[in-house]
Amino acid sequence: MKNDLNPPGSFGLPLFGETFAFIANPYTFVKKRYQKYGSIFKTNILGRPTVVMVGPEAVEFFLSSQMESFSWREGWPNNFKILLGESLFLQDGEEHRRNRRLIMPALHGPALANYADTMADITDSYLKKWEQKQEFTWLEEFKQLTFDIASQLLLGTNPGAENARLSRLFQRLTNGLLAINPLPLPFTKFGQAIAARNQILEHLTKVVRERQLNPTNDALSLLVQARDEEGNCMSEKELIAQALLLLFAGHETTTSMLTWLCLELARHPEVMQRAREEQLQLASIGALNLEHLGQMPYLEQVLSEVERLHPPVGGGFRGVIKEFEFNGYRIPAGWQLYYSILMTHQIEEIYPEPERFDPERFSPQRQEHRQYPMSLIGFGGGPRICVGIAFAKMEMKIVAAQLLRRYDWEILPHQSLAPVPIPTNHPQDGLKVRFQPR
Repeated sequence: MKNDLNPPGSFGLPLFGETFAFIANPYTFVKKRYQKYGSIFKTNILGRPTVVMVGPEAVEFFLSSQMESFSWREGWPNNFKILLGESLFLQDGEEHRRNRRLIMPALHGPALANYADTMADITDSYLKKWEQKQEFTWLEEFKQLTFDIASQLLLGTNPGAENARLSRLFQRLTNGLLAINPLPLPFTKFGQAIAARNQILEHLTKVVRERQLNPTNDALSLLVQARDEEGNCMSEKELIAQALLLLFAGHETTTSMLTWLCLELARHPEVMQRAREEQLQLASIGALNLEHLGQMPYLEQVLSEVERLHPPVGGGFRGVIKEFEFNGYRIPAGWQLYYSILMTHQIEEIYPEPERFDPERFSPQRQEHRQYPMSLIGFGGGPRICVGIAFAKMEMKIVAAQLLRRYDWEILPHQSLAPVPIPTNHPQDGLKVRFQPR
């Protein structure tokens, strides 16, 4: 009988397990073992016995059909719980469903349509700034741009010195999420992240109280006014936690994808040319508007390929709260599950020549991601797919459309563009470019 067995793999060293190899490069760590053991194997990382799962069938299992066997809150390392608090990200069950229902309207439909002009205006001010600068590091610039968009649309706070300070604090908070040293001392990454979080919370408390008194047109004001079926609203503490998550999730991942988008367009002039032609055709009809955003099939292919090849987050954690069986292996409750987004996106049977950047994979003729559900999961999947996916996609399209219509850029020499997966996937030197109007 095979099904009493744990999956193949090794728990590594006593105490540390295989944590150091995993933190050094989660993708290489998973790839080596995937090649050896297949789509499910065991290890010990971050202090817990862990089952690693890869591929659409496995992903569909825990993100959808068997999701009640898994807990978000029990899965993510302690640092996440401490730094991201009681937000949607770490909630399970009914609590998560209620809060997700309350947040959804602020990031979809009519609310989303109201955000387009502001996104375009903020982008425009950055384009003018970049035109003046001519040479800069795009990762840093995108961080500020997406943070300005997130804080203005999600919290209703205006760009300026305060935003620049907050953006730096978020950088420090993010650096603490996977810090190995758990001591919250002033000189450790984790200690600095906690100090940054406290300053961010202080700021958010002020903003939440202002919105409670005078709601405006931003997502936070919609949350302040939202009521569940029983007519209850979110408590102040809940609002602050969700505001922290909106700001965090609302700029980190978009920054990563925009940076890789601009890098791949510069590396592939023929893709850039085709994406640009699509934009110029739309521009000939008139200025960028909401309707145009639904008429960019080629840009959508390019963004899907960026999501596949360079997902902002390489994987995710769950806690196993109910013993389960998969592929004949049995996993006990109390273990942790890690799933690799990046490795799932690199499976050759789904995506031939997976290392190659090829937007044609997503063309109507090929649709490689449609062979199996859950083959493209940069934004997650199932009932808990990223709540901000429509916001992020709209923002990326607006930025990309403006860039393609009006500017040229080239990658400067003498820099490393090797992917660094932590905290969010980015080119090592941040993508230094020369930028000019067309």
